[in-house]
Amino acid sequence: MASKSAHAVAVAVAVLLLLLSPPAPAALAAAPQLSVDFHAASCPQLESIVRSAVQAALQRDIALAAGLIRIFFHDCFPQGCDASVFLTGTDSEQAQPPNANSLQPRALQLVDDIRAMVHAACGPTVSCADISALATRDAVVLSGGPSYSPSLGQLDSLAPAPANLVNQLPGPGTSSVQQLINLFGSRGMRDAADLVALSGGHTVGKSRCPFVRPQDDAFSRKMAANCSVDPNGKQDLDVVTPVTFDNGYYIALTRSQGVFTSDMALIRDPITAPIVRQFAQDKAAFFSNFTKSIIKLSKVPRPGGNVGEIRRSCSRSNRSPRLVETTGSEEEGFAASA
Repeated sequence: MASKSAHAVAVAVAVLLLLLSPPAPAALAAAPQLSVDFHAASCPQLESIVRSAVQAALQRDIALAAGLIRIFFHDCFPQGCDASVFLTGTDSEQAQPPNANSLQPRALQLVDDIRAMVHAACGPTVSCADISALATRDAVVLSGGPSYSPSLGQLDSLAPAPANLVNQLPGPGTSSVQQLINLFGSRGMRDAADLVALSGGHTVGKSRCPFVRPQDDAFSRKMAANCSVDPNGKQDLDVVTPVTFDNGYYIALTRSQGVFTSDMALIRDPITAPIVRQFAQDKAAFFSNFTKSIIKLSKVPRPGGNVGEIRRSCSRSNRSPRLVETTGSEEEGFAASA
């Protein structure tokens, strides 16, 4: 009898311990993969909202096309497309040398304005990174360039990219073509055509006078003369068709009319010169290569994986106290990993 009683007590204790024990954590769901239709169910009107907003903005200011393209490149190249370049405040990438006086404030604001429209329509389900990717694609198309489908599902970073990665952004200066090829290759863009095709983003946009190449040829002297009249002026990067996304940039290079030292290096290097000439002669070849290369850019690996949040403001993490105070609970946002 005592044996049975002891057994009953042991069972009761075991049951009590089981009831008091914290539940085992649920198995983590498999991380969703990036896809071109990532938001098809959660926000079916996403692409039409972005396209309409970009179209209206370009009608007011065509220069925004170049601004969006530059922001996308400067965001994705350091550590993947995570909208880290949009963050302001301490350690902001916008203050780093490759970005200082280079990113267009109106284009940064446009992406955040579109984010507000998308979140109003669908809730906080789309990241600033994804909106930037779609806005850039639409800027290319609406300026005359090719359409393509960027990978979506990126989360916004919680902090800016480290300065050592941001400072690896290629600039207009004196890097050799081989150094640039190696740099692009370190981001998964290993074909020399990736460097040449993405440089074609210069087919729209302008450069400030301090970045114009100081070489002794007729075109350089003409640019220098223009800049001496207005040191704060700007020079079209494509002097053939400056506001149209086409192959005019490459045609200009074959005429020794590249604005940056790095531009002219492409037509003078034996590896890239044949590609420049091909794109100058064949716009379709440029468009085909550009779409492949910018899709590669949209997939640059993120060192810590696709970890982050969907920001309630592109310029601040949801962890910012100021953001919590000013937005209240109108837009929940969330932090996650994918």
